[in-house]
Formats: sequence, C-alpha cells, structure tokens
Amino acid sequence: MISRADAIVQNLRLEPVPTLPDIRLYTAHPGSRLSQFAADDDDPPAPYWAYQWAGGSALAHHFRAHPELVQGKRILDLGAGSGLVGIVAARLGAHAKAAEIDPNGRAAIALNAAANGIALPLIDIDLRNAPPENIDLIAAGDVFYNAKIAQLMLPFLVRCAEAGITVLIGDPDRRDLPHQSLTRLAAYPVGDVGDQRSSTDRTGSVYALK
Repeated sequence: MISRADAIVQNLRLEPVPTLPDIRLYTAHPGSRLSQFAADDDDPPAPYWAYQWAGGSALAHHFRAHPELVQGKRILDLGAGSGLVGIVAARLGAHAKAAEIDPNGRAAIALNAAANGIALPLIDIDLRNAPPENIDLIAAGDVFYNAKIAQLMLPFLVRCAEAGITVLIGDPDRRDLPHQSLTRLAAYPVGDVGDQRSSTDRTGSVYALK
C-alpha cells in the first residue's frame, strides 16, 4: 500500500506560494484526486492541508513584516495544515513546531518542511487540556472554521494567554470568528481556499486576544 507521503508527492505539485514565492508547498491541482485523501467522517477533516488558507497566509506575512515576533522564540503553528506559518517562522529564526490532527496533513507538513530546508517537529495538542509547555507564541491560522471547533478553540487559546503564551490568530473574518474577544493588529491581501491560486482578493487579518 502506498504511503501517505508518496501519495502526496505523486498527486500534488510542489509549487511556490503565490504571495510568498520563496516558500514551496505541495499544493492541490485539478488532477490531484483529493478524494483519496478525504475521510469517511469529520475526524480527521477534509484535505485542508492541500491549500493555502487566508488566515495562515496573513500570519506568514505578519511574521515577515515583524520578524522580531518570532526570532529566537518557541513557536507553535496550531492547526498547521500545510505548515506554512511554521515554515515561515522557522526560516526567520524561530524554534517552530506544528500541531495538526489530520494524518495526511502531518505527512504534508514533513514534506513541506523538508522542501523548504527546515525542520518542523509535530506535537500533539488536546484543546480540552492545559496549555502546551515550552511555547512562547501560538500562531493559530484559520482555526475558527466552524462553530464546533470554535467552541473548543477560544477557551483553549484564552487559557494559553493566561499562562503567559502570546496568541496570534489569522482569519479572513469567517462567521465563527469571535470578534468580541479579539483585537485586529494588521491586515494583508491574500487568497483563500476556493479562490484562483494567484488571487489576493481576500483580506486576511491578524488578531490578538483582548
């Protein structure tokens, strides 16, 4: 049986990120046959890791604009998907790790990290448990993509902030984003899932917890 990593290499394309062309990721295209990666239920989720999302892209641009936020820091890319945010942070000098529940996503993160010449170790995170140890900053891109996850995510991120961890959230203002608990720090022109690959028609914002 073909491995997850081999299936990704065979069916996706290693391409530059349009707005961050020095970063290359395995990305879906019309012939990728993504149905082979989809789960029968919602756990793990659909192959979100095969695309760049607006919130993650915004965080990546924010770190590029403010490298002092991550240089030398212990960074967690939470809900990492493709690993874009962690890869950018690591290339800026962060000690970055990633958390992703989808096993295909975990395989993609390893491939993407290697393709960009960095290591991005994976760790397990349970949103019902205590904040992770030895983390200075959590970068949470596109983690409020539905109401069920949002109900777990916000209390977890609040606990992390109360434990002294800096929390930055990237999102294009999706329906379940808890605006009342957030302060917008910056906004960037980006694309999102479902857009044309080179599109920058969305606004991806970076938020801090109030």
